[in-house]
Amino acid sequence: MSEVSRTAKSLKNAKIGLVFYFINLILQFFSRKVFLECLGAELLGLSTTAQNLIGFLNLAELGIGGAIAFTLYKPLYEKNVQVVNEVVSVQGWLYRRVAYCVIIGACILMCFFPLIFEKANVPLWYTYGSFIVLLISALLGYFINYRQIVLTADQKEYMITWNLQGGRAVKVFLQILAIYYLDNGYVYWMILELVVSVAMAVALDKLLKRTYPWLKSIPSKGGKLRKKYPEIIQKTKQVFFHQIAGVVLTQTSPLIIYAYASLTLVAIYGNYMLIILGVISLMNSLFNGINASVGNLVAEGDMERIKSVFWEFTSIKMWFASIICFGIYTLGHSFISLWVGKEFILEETAFQFLVIIAFINLTRTSQVFLSAFGLFQDIWAPLTEAILNLGLSILLGYYYGLTGILFGVLISLLLMVCCWKPVFLFKKGFKTSLNEYIWRYAKYVILILISWLAISLFLDLSSLDIITSYRTFCWIAFKYLSIYVILSLVLFACFDKSFRLSIARMKLLFGNR
Repeated sequence: MSEVSRTAKSLKNAKIGLVFYFINLILQFFSRKVFLECLGAELLGLSTTAQNLIGFLNLAELGIGGAIAFTLYKPLYEKNVQVVNEVVSVQGWLYRRVAYCVIIGACILMCFFPLIFEKANVPLWYTYGSFIVLLISALLGYFINYRQIVLTADQKEYMITWNLQGGRAVKVFLQILAIYYLDNGYVYWMILELVVSVAMAVALDKLLKRTYPWLKSIPSKGGKLRKKYPEIIQKTKQVFFHQIAGVVLTQTSPLIIYAYASLTLVAIYGNYMLIILGVISLMNSLFNGINASVGNLVAEGDMERIKSVFWEFTSIKMWFASIICFGIYTLGHSFISLWVGKEFILEETAFQFLVIIAFINLTRTSQVFLSAFGLFQDIWAPLTEAILNLGLSILLGYYYGLTGILFGVLISLLLMVCCWKPVFLFKKGFKTSLNEYIWRYAKYVILILISWLAISLFLDLSSLDIITSYRTFCWIAFKYLSIYVILSLVLFACFDKSFRLSIARMKLLFGNR
């Protein structure tokens, strides 16, 4: 596959993902507002809790999707239809068993609903109805839509986005209308949740049959075929540890904050996290479509080309992340002050740690290439990261509060994400020395620091403290970010060849349109 074609597919995935990111973001904002105004906090809490319980049951799937995607890169590149069908059949067989576990877990869980929701001021049948509707939606993915992994591995993520995200946008829009204009709006919310989920599953199934008429998975044969592909089970087990450690980190870290901090501080932290998680989701929408392209590239086996793309990807991602973090750092306090008031501004040291943590999470380039190479065997790494994160957060949080908790998170990320992951990738994937990574990563950090320092010297950042309207905020944000973008773009282009190559690739792509 040509580089232009691979880049074009990645760009198409990113554009479609970005469009639906903003559409669903706006709809979710209005949906939450209408939900609260028309149905109240109790029903909103009920739907959220039901979704969290379904998410907990879905932990059984962790690892299968990543392992299957890795296994499909090479046969898709070689157009080996038989292998693709056999691998997807194994996936179907595994997903059937996961679905049975989810159903059993759901039945057991529902037995305790009268106890779990004892204090909820809503009819108990609402609880069962919400949970069952969401459960059916989840099971559709295990029994019908599991084959969508072929689209993902074949760099056609935009087709899934059109179907699923488009369907969700329509569903949320109809739910808003139903809640606002109809009596018993929550009943119609549940009906729409079920009907649209089934319609989306049928539409995606037809899309797969139309795109891949040769795709004939037979889950009943997956049990025997799994012996032919032992790497699927092996990779699934390895990816499971990586995924479960990430889930543990995201689910338990807030509990430490709750334990040590006041409710006011928790609210302050939550406001900042809402902004940061939003920009992380935005960045993911831009770059998630590239993952399959990297897998396709690795399947070709040209190591020099793979390393070249790695540095192009790293440079462009570092640049984007620096823009986002510059915006958060310089404008975050001002936005919070306008949005909820000056009394909700975070302490400066904790805020700085939060920005650094966001930057590291936005620039985890090594993980994309480790997944493409199928390098998941370092299962000790995510477990160590989880232990370090929790242990240091608990210890430092006891003495220093929120600042200590964030410092514990930062230390674990620096050791495992910034240090170990690149070592593992260069040793097992690229099979070269780490020296190149050290000096080039250091160069990117220096270029970013120079850009930040120059902005601080030549612009009056103190004026940000006296912003009194959203109009003024938008103007200053546009001015400061524009200057930073231009300055950092010039510095990266002048001092980094990989960045120039990535820009040239984009120019070539747009020039051919």
